[in-house]
Amino acid sequence: MSSEPEVNALAINVAVPEALRWTDTRRGEEFTLTTLTVRLLPDGHLAAKAYGRPVGGGRGAYVSFPVPDKPELAALVAEAADRAGALWAAHRGLG
Repeated sequence: MSSEPEVNALAINVAVPEALRWTDTRRGEEFTLTTLTVRLLPDGHLAAKAYGRPVGGGRGAYVSFPVPDKPELAALVAEAADRAGALWAAHRGLG
């Protein structure tokens, strides 16, 4: 290949440890946030959104929430990005 392939998106899903989970409300329904989707932006910064399940049970809507500005959540995002980078770098090709 003479030129680099164009990569359009790099994203990972990260489980939020029990101790770091939080709740937020959308459209009158309270959600417990359990998963982060972290994207690597073209400028090298990270962006994250949180997803979860309704506290009252059921599936609920697939709704994103902002990630609170807390050092422990920022550390989780950074550590997950580092881990994902290491896993990608060690890939063994198509299986």
